[in-house]
Amino acid sequence: MAAGEAVAAGEAARADFARHWQAEFPGEPAPRMELGSVRAMERELERCRRHLRRLQRALAEERFKVGYLEAALARVPLPPPPAVPAGPRPPPSPTGGPEGSSPEGGSRGSSDAEDASSADFNYGADEYDAEGNEEPKALPEGSETMPYIDESPTMSPQLSARGQESGDGVSPTPTDGLGTGGERDAGKGLEMRKLVLSGFLASEEIYINQLEALLLPMKPLKATATTSQPVLTLQQIETIFYKIQDIYEIHKEFYDSLCPKVQQWDSNVTMGHLFQKLASQLGVYKAFVDNYKIALETAEKCSQSNYQFQKISEELKVKGPKDSKESHTSVTMEALLYKPIDRVTRSTLVLHDLLKHTPADHPDYPLLQDALRISQNFLSSINEDIDPRRTAVTTPKGETRQLVKDGFLVELSEGSRKLRHVFLFTDVLLCAKLKKTAVGKHQQYDCKWYVPLADLVFPSPEESEHCPQVHVIPDHELEDMKMKISAIKSEVQKEKANKGQSRAIERLKKKMFENEFWLLLNSPAIPFRIHNRNGKSYLFLLSSDYERSEWREAIQKLQKKDLQAFVLSSVELQVLTGSCFKLRTVHNIPVTSNKDDDESPGLYGFLHVIVHSAKGFKQSANLYCTLEVDSFGYFVSKAKTRVFRDTTEPQWNEEFEIELEGSQSLRILCYEKCYDKTKLNKDNNEIVDKIMGKGQIQLDPQAVQTKNWHMDVIEMNGIKVEFSMKFTSRDMSLKRTPSKKQTGVFGVKISVVTKRERSKVPYIVRQCIEEVEKRGIEEVGIYRISGVATDIQALKAVFDANNKDILVMLSDMDINAIAGTLKLYFRELPEPLLTDRLYPAFMEGIALSDPAAKENCMMHLLRSLPDPNLITFLFLLEHLKRVAEKEPINKMSLHNLATVFGPTLLRPSEVESKGHLTLASDIWSHDVMAQVQVLLYYLQHPPISFTELKRNTLYFSTDV
Repeated sequence: MAAGEAVAAGEAARADFARHWQAEFPGEPAPRMELGSVRAMERELERCRRHLRRLQRALAEERFKVGYLEAALARVPLPPPPAVPAGPRPPPSPTGGPEGSSPEGGSRGSSDAEDASSADFNYGADEYDAEGNEEPKALPEGSETMPYIDESPTMSPQLSARGQESGDGVSPTPTDGLGTGGERDAGKGLEMRKLVLSGFLASEEIYINQLEALLLPMKPLKATATTSQPVLTLQQIETIFYKIQDIYEIHKEFYDSLCPKVQQWDSNVTMGHLFQKLASQLGVYKAFVDNYKIALETAEKCSQSNYQFQKISEELKVKGPKDSKESHTSVTMEALLYKPIDRVTRSTLVLHDLLKHTPADHPDYPLLQDALRISQNFLSSINEDIDPRRTAVTTPKGETRQLVKDGFLVELSEGSRKLRHVFLFTDVLLCAKLKKTAVGKHQQYDCKWYVPLADLVFPSPEESEHCPQVHVIPDHELEDMKMKISAIKSEVQKEKANKGQSRAIERLKKKMFENEFWLLLNSPAIPFRIHNRNGKSYLFLLSSDYERSEWREAIQKLQKKDLQAFVLSSVELQVLTGSCFKLRTVHNIPVTSNKDDDESPGLYGFLHVIVHSAKGFKQSANLYCTLEVDSFGYFVSKAKTRVFRDTTEPQWNEEFEIELEGSQSLRILCYEKCYDKTKLNKDNNEIVDKIMGKGQIQLDPQAVQTKNWHMDVIEMNGIKVEFSMKFTSRDMSLKRTPSKKQTGVFGVKISVVTKRERSKVPYIVRQCIEEVEKRGIEEVGIYRISGVATDIQALKAVFDANNKDILVMLSDMDINAIAGTLKLYFRELPEPLLTDRLYPAFMEGIALSDPAAKENCMMHLLRSLPDPNLITFLFLLEHLKRVAEKEPINKMSLHNLATVFGPTLLRPSEVESKGHLTLASDIWSHDVMAQVQVLLYYLQHPPISFTELKRNTLYFSTDV
């Protein structure tokens, strides 16, 4: 650029800056800045940042002076300043608390006299620190996995000493003057409470502004996530901003409630209930803290790979306080993400000082005590090294009882299924249900029963009584309910897309919750029995053996300690049950309708898993694995390897295809097969096998949605299981690829195959059906249970090659692999058996209400099929009817078979599907329901003859 052009550009930039300056500061002349080049502007930016940091430090010092003088004027007896040794100021505490606080949880040291004297009121002065909030405070060594939170908030020396003498470690003792209620002392206490609250309110305003700044880029980032050029994916956004919106709403409500009380301050003002409510919502912070490390890592990776996000995250604009001349401050995203970590300590600190200046007979006192206890328990749980992190409750006797695990389980009580919230403490298992409360009332739990762990035993299978008669819901009813849920989910999405009325959306969501709750209650079938050695037994029904094992292991681990039997008094039981609502870690019933709109919907499609091998077993055993995935809020077993006998290093190398329905996790369980028939579980009439190990991984869409196999290892109790997986989305699975080898049978038109074979029904269909009817018609779950993928691929290759050994191979092959081969043949046809052309007409026909019209239409559609398709369909139809006749043994009803085969025989064409599958979760939506209903209609119909169909007179044109 020529010198003249550079000068002109610099003048233009200065003029533009002056125009913006005047708009922001009318009447103030714009300062001179060098803006002639990018390099010059970068130098100016650095200079301004340095100046801003100096000013922020000065602001913090002035705020400190104001607080000090206000306290002095209120005639607070200040302690003499301790001697400060010569030398530099100590650096900020790694805990993020005020300087001098001990990371080990001790009381404040004496390194800073000013800090000691101002502990009563200074809760937010360092929110705008000397570094301009550019970087979060450093974390202590060894805290890489979790940020450390100071759980013993800073106190003044007198308070610290008194707290140590009292030994309770929960709440500070009120000052003597306040305790006696003298007028002068009461007035002084009232004034001090206002000073404490005013300082805290100011820091709360800053904190809310920081959360707002963090949330500001979230909406535009989400908006771009669905475009062709996203800045971040929805999952990355969810990870980085996890729970920030919830934290913001909690503190905004708290601030809006507390502010008018402080502004209209008098002796009658109460605000303890506000702090109690704030403390009761600390569970959101636990979720935030658990996600904190991965949020930082995700933000850092996204910054490195995306320049646009890097610019956004480097300079977030935080509004200044109302009384500040500074309108905005630039802060990094990393620094802002640390703020919630720091905030809990500050809230606990203010509770200490409020209690110090609150009379013991004041209505706020017990509420503030309760809030402080909850906060301290929370801080202890976050910093606990053990896993799972524990939360303690103080009993009326002053003992500590810790919550180890909690969750929702289905209990069989008085012959019916009940959803319970079960709490495992260090010495007792408590089963509770949430009470129904009026709107605005605090929710509470009602204890149904408890068993001290010293009295709890797991009955062995042979000792178990027979399970009470349980009404088992047929599989087809469960499948029907899944379809209804997905149909409602689709309606909700459509209403949102069309900006429908919120009332209609809420009505649909309520219906979806009711259906999901029914499914959650009626699906579990794995028994988990708890016995009290003093008498009664209790029975839970679980959907996952993994979950049963988790509960059993957690209880047995606690029972290794020296536990004493006891009986809780009514008061103790009331206190324990009352603590459950505050201490619980699982807040919502595990149904998908409880998910936030922006949470990941999970994966829909097919997960291909190869279980390779395992090592780490100490002695030879008969070993196998099962695979579980989550579906509709709970886990279900989907596949099982063969048993590898008498080995320490099983080599399964078996491939499975697992259908995913909104799944987010894969679990692998490794068992030792038990052949001792004396160890029979009377609850479900199955031999009990020993779980040798178990593990779980998250199904990251970006990791598994590739054409290549992704290899991984799950470590479990010293055992390593090696496996590979890849994922095919539902819309990709709709694509039918014609075979390049027209001599084969897979992927070749059915008319070509039958013409070549000179047969009416393809040989592969006839042979597979014959073998299933010979030895698999009574197999439990035939056509529903996956066959080993490698066996299916071997059969596919043999049929494609027209090998002479087909019949020998079929007779030796596992029957589920043969059933899987038949399903694969129909799925890989270039077009579905009932054809692309007729698909819309089948959808319309099944929707007809008039039975006569429906019959006429459905029979006409069959007549419209090409002969090879029709004859093969009728052949399959009669076979499936014969399978369903054995339903009492094989558990496969007509509805179950229609669910398995319907979407395979009748699917929209690729062009058609683009208009139907706008959402991944639509796999169980209207189309799939209709596909199942079409096949079910023909399965329930009296026998259909090809000859009679062709002979009948047509009542309407054959043009469809």
